[in-house]
Amino acid sequence: MRILYSLLTYLAAPLAFLAQLGRGFGDRAYWDRAGERFGFGARLAGPSMWIHAVSVGEVRAAAILVPRLKQRWPSLPIVITTTTPTGARQVRELFADRVTHCYLPFDLPGAVRRFLDRVQPCAGVIMETEIWPVLYGECSRRGIPLTIASARLSPRSTPRYQRLSGLMRDVFAGDITVAAQSAADAERYVSIGANAARTLVAGNIKFDLDVPEEVRAKGYALRERIGGARPVWIAGSTREGEEALLLGAHEKIVAAHPGALLILVPRHPQRFADVESLLVREGVRFVTRSSGARVAADASVLLVDAVGELLAFYASADVAFVGGTLVPIGGHNLLEPAALGLPVLTGPHVFNAPDVARALLDAGAAMEVRDAEEVAAAVTRLLGDADERQRRGHAGMGVLAANRGAVERIVELVATRLPEETKRLRS
Repeated sequence: MRILYSLLTYLAAPLAFLAQLGRGFGDRAYWDRAGERFGFGARLAGPSMWIHAVSVGEVRAAAILVPRLKQRWPSLPIVITTTTPTGARQVRELFADRVTHCYLPFDLPGAVRRFLDRVQPCAGVIMETEIWPVLYGECSRRGIPLTIASARLSPRSTPRYQRLSGLMRDVFAGDITVAAQSAADAERYVSIGANAARTLVAGNIKFDLDVPEEVRAKGYALRERIGGARPVWIAGSTREGEEALLLGAHEKIVAAHPGALLILVPRHPQRFADVESLLVREGVRFVTRSSGARVAADASVLLVDAVGELLAFYASADVAFVGGTLVPIGGHNLLEPAALGLPVLTGPHVFNAPDVARALLDAGAAMEVRDAEEVAAAVTRLLGDADERQRRGHAGMGVLAANRGAVERIVELVATRLPEETKRLRS
């Protein structure tokens, strides 16, 4: 099965590279550092700790883990790989030159060997759900232990992996620990071939989120630029099909709260132009973040056409809706606005993190909304009731406090499996 997979990846690699080049017409960053896709990336002088975070959401989760790893092994360089340019931008935004970034190579034997030769990882931490048979196999051959941290596997994805059970059992035969978010995630990983003895529930790293004070300060400054007295709600990480619904809801919200502002933050940069065109077609008065212009009193929407500022814009708002939930995407990070003490609105499609959604809903920190009418009703009510906003916000912070600890558990898992010479790098 592994031989067949390798053959298919060789056949698919040219198509994947052409797809990268094609995406470059929408985002020139896809044309940068193309050699890294074939393993020709940064060359380190000695061993490193390697973290793979496919894109923006996983990079934000890794940002919670990195400081603890640096504290534990201060002299061990950290390499973060991503798949997307938006993930790369997020790495630069969060870490600057404190880590080394490169793109994960295609899952080809030669590319993988070059990557590992150059980065020299003594251990790897894979964020959430990334399974690459050639990469994992080569790590196993070299004795590089891997930990899949905050591991999750949705019910929708599981059958696809189960159909490849032979390949998956081979993939997980190496030194791979699955540190699952929940018992259900652990069971799903075992069902696709993970070693039950090395699969455990460690929790979700995102519960360990501590919002830096500078992010809160930036949020307060943004609120002043927006107009501190006007009601503000935010729709973060929105996906195709959601913006039109949210604009319809916003029209009703403005009728109840004149001057209300919607901060609209599409998930992917390649959609910024499409969302701007939608605002123009709908006749909405708006300002783009990239313009640098102040948000005039008669502007109804602020379109955030920039990457890396979502947390600060959450901090500037009164109420937060989290996207990817009104359409069947599975939802994005509900815990970020909750960590800032905001009441959270979510659609019904939360299968990417059902346990997080259930915890927030049960605590009264989040409300489920199914369409534009329910979004409008919920936001209108919350903007008019400061006490309810505060009560729900406190409940959300309580949920995070009650579920912390995944970072420490994962750091300890990594520590127990490091080579002895690397453990001595602690001081």
